[in-house]
Amino acid sequence: MSVVHSDLLIAASDSARPVRLIAQGQGQGLKQGQALTGKSAAWAEANGFTGKAGQLLIVPGDDGAALEALLGAGEAFDPMTARSLPTRLPAGDWRLEGVEGEAAQQAALAFALGGYLFDRYKARPERGRARLVAPSGLNLTETLNIAAAAALAREMVDTPAADMGPLQIETIAREIAQGSGATLTVTTGDALLEDNYPAVHAVGRAAAPHRAPRVLEIGWKLDQTDLPLVALVGKGVVFDTGGLDLKPAAGMRNMKKDMGGSAHALALGRLIMQADLPVRLVVLVAAVENAVSADAFRPGDILSSRKGLTIEIGNTDAEGRLILADALTRAGEHEPDLTLDFATLTGAARMALGPELPPLYTDDEALAEGILSAGRAVGDPLWRMPLWAGYRAALDSEIADVRNDSAAWAQAGSVTAALFLQKFAPTTGSWAHMDIFAWNPRARPGHPEGGEAQALRACYRYLRDRFAK
Repeated sequence: MSVVHSDLLIAASDSARPVRLIAQGQGQGLKQGQALTGKSAAWAEANGFTGKAGQLLIVPGDDGAALEALLGAGEAFDPMTARSLPTRLPAGDWRLEGVEGEAAQQAALAFALGGYLFDRYKARPERGRARLVAPSGLNLTETLNIAAAAALAREMVDTPAADMGPLQIETIAREIAQGSGATLTVTTGDALLEDNYPAVHAVGRAAAPHRAPRVLEIGWKLDQTDLPLVALVGKGVVFDTGGLDLKPAAGMRNMKKDMGGSAHALALGRLIMQADLPVRLVVLVAAVENAVSADAFRPGDILSSRKGLTIEIGNTDAEGRLILADALTRAGEHEPDLTLDFATLTGAARMALGPELPPLYTDDEALAEGILSAGRAVGDPLWRMPLWAGYRAALDSEIADVRNDSAAWAQAGSVTAALFLQKFAPTTGSWAHMDIFAWNPRARPGHPEGGEAQALRACYRYLRDRFAK
């Protein structure tokens, strides 16, 4: 299972050695009077240490053990650089030197994020761990909660679909709800038709009975009607074969991660409840497997939706937006003040912005700037993309209210997917959609290949700042 050790960040240590931040090409720290001298300066010169961003050099003492570490800060220190330190520093206690305030606190969080390890299926040798002394003023509990939320999302994404089906997502949602005194309502299988989730049922009905589709709804503080209501919605496709429009092998290989939106919604919901933010909260997850069987929905089918709009199926591999349509409609029935949805929705988003920069869609200018600003503050970037009205016609159908695959002339697949969701998004308050990738395609220190939390910390910071007591 994933491991984020609670003692990665510690309150104090008399034996902590310094990690000194060194500006690029200057041979000195970020603060006045911290120039390298003596053995450290000679060792840096001998090893070609220039202070390039992310460069790390261990300076040995007379006994050969590590005396201190030099961390390149580049021309402007990015706190997320510290994410690599848990896997690169020798075991023992360390403290940051040369950075203070918010930057130091974000570096401490980055250190905790870098301690994630997924070893559920692979035994790893025991080894000592590097630990960081928390900088002054750090809210240690909140920092570890944020790191644990990111680890939860990453672990859920990393876990193979055989062990992370709809039932397992339900179990995680139940544990989160019980731990925070929240309620959990589950609608499963054919009961989805009775409770008016026809699109969720259609997408998930081809799966084996023990992996039946379901809608999970967590409710928290819903009786405190004087508080604003926040709705979080997550796409939970535990495995996406593409349905009858079957994906090629290469496209199917990592589709265990197609439930990444649900992982993010649940992790963010837990964070909100742990922080006791003064909001009412609804977390909605549609958990399905897009499988192939005699009962699978077909290209050309017309599906009903909870909102009452009919949907022509042009491609069964555009299934995530179908389950989100029902979930977003249900969110709207709560009349939320703010709705955020998370989904590994389109490959087109990666074509536009690559794997590290998720698109953000909203028509609320203040919300857009708030989330983007929060993302910049915590090193969790997003890029705003347009809900371009000119492409809405690409969703028109001759025989239904809307089609799930946009006409080829529009080309902008991530934009048209967001426009599809907008038709079902709540009309009260504001709505934002994050088309996340939830995956590191390349391994590097602090960023192992596999599940990644994206937009999670940005959205939490935004919500915390907006709704803080």
